[in-house]
Amino acid sequence: MQMEHVDVVVVGAGLTGVSAGYHLQTMSPDRSYVILEGRESLGGTWDLFRYPGIRSDSDMHTLGYSFKPWTAAKSIADGPSILQYVHETTTEYGIDKHIRFKHLVTKAEWSTDAARWTVTSTRKDTNETVQMTCNFLFMCSGYYSYKGGYTPEFAGIDRFKGQIIHPQEWPEDLDYVGKRVIVIGSGATAMTLVPAMAQTASHITLLQRSPTYVVSRPDSDPLANRLRKFLPAKMAYRVTRLKNTTMQQIVYKRTRTKPEEVKQLLLSGVRAELGPDYDVDKHFTPKYNPWDQRLCLVPNGDLFASIRSGKASVVTDTISGFTETGITLASGETLEADIIVTATGLNLVTLGEMDFIVDGKPVDFAKTWSYKGFGYSGVPNLGSVFGYINASWTLRADLICTYVCRLLNHMNKTGNEICTPELRESDEGMPERPWIDSFTSGYMERSMHKFPRQGDREPWINPQNFKRDKKMFRKSPLEDGAMRFTKSRARV
Repeated sequence: MQMEHVDVVVVGAGLTGVSAGYHLQTMSPDRSYVILEGRESLGGTWDLFRYPGIRSDSDMHTLGYSFKPWTAAKSIADGPSILQYVHETTTEYGIDKHIRFKHLVTKAEWSTDAARWTVTSTRKDTNETVQMTCNFLFMCSGYYSYKGGYTPEFAGIDRFKGQIIHPQEWPEDLDYVGKRVIVIGSGATAMTLVPAMAQTASHITLLQRSPTYVVSRPDSDPLANRLRKFLPAKMAYRVTRLKNTTMQQIVYKRTRTKPEEVKQLLLSGVRAELGPDYDVDKHFTPKYNPWDQRLCLVPNGDLFASIRSGKASVVTDTISGFTETGITLASGETLEADIIVTATGLNLVTLGEMDFIVDGKPVDFAKTWSYKGFGYSGVPNLGSVFGYINASWTLRADLICTYVCRLLNHMNKTGNEICTPELRESDEGMPERPWIDSFTSGYMERSMHKFPRQGDREPWINPQNFKRDKKMFRKSPLEDGAMRFTKSRARV
């Protein structure tokens, strides 16, 4: 039996995979594609995570697709609304017809002779092995493991008699009404869980080792809602998107040039929410500068409202150990709980926890150089998407999808079948930097050794800068001396 072949295999049917499908069929309509998704439904993060209050921590005018206007009144959207938006997009543009669910991709093998990847999947419904070939492999599988979240090794955790839950594995039937809850963590997930659970829990404690910068903003965008009244939806969306991306860049640049000024502005907002008697220095003043780690957004100040009401409290301390009924802290204090939620982060992975083999040799991505933050030195016909840590994920995803289509169209025009990032002679010996530089979040620092290196010059960089990326992905020449275009050995 002849193995099925398509031009492009996209791995993952989350926000990014759907964007890839749209761009392929609009910018490279002559290329056939399929989207392989290991789970039984689309949406990625927005389908997997089901914890109370799940929402975006970016506005939907930048987290949404460039080609699909977000028209809901709330710009800081809840998870189900985002998932509905993704479903609408796949149906509206016929992308759903290209998705194959329950296909967990486990291995990809490249042959230069054939100029093809052989992609191996396991059918999760039948457990059978399925193989297909493609010319280009586009990894849109996200950046964290779907096998489970990260939980530190806490002393005596097995002693606790109540329930311990990680947000990535939230039970549908969890009853926390009238219960004492501790949420361990100070990231976006913890900040979301606390006000949501505080509505019905007896009391909820946010237990953090160290504070995070927290900023309150309205969950709706007044300008966007006004513009939609007299402008077409697409035009209103474009204007709002431009306004928000510009503001994001201005704010981020300000954190780099005047960090103390931005810090005091953020802290003054917290003090205004919690009053002069609250210990903002202890509980909401990090030791690092703004955007050295992600800021936490709380829509309409919901976290602060929960604290003011007495339904929630913040404790800043380190965990000494678990007891049968709660947690003992280094200070000697004991927190009693019926339920403990470990909002302690994710496990980052490179390229979907797959095995990659190029011409019979396994690929160690940690030994490669990052090409524009999407490709890998010495690995042909492979692209991947990692969004922004300082802006909305989809902004970068859309740019990379555009660039992949440019690559495909260029190869079609020139008669080449292979594109391989390779160091130029002038690049040899260039200084190495981490793939994500100057970002101190624990989940990143735990995993950076798995990722490729970046250099000190284009195209061997991963700038995490929307303005620079727009120029690099949309306007930079494809023939840059580092991306090598060739024909298959069979045709040479």
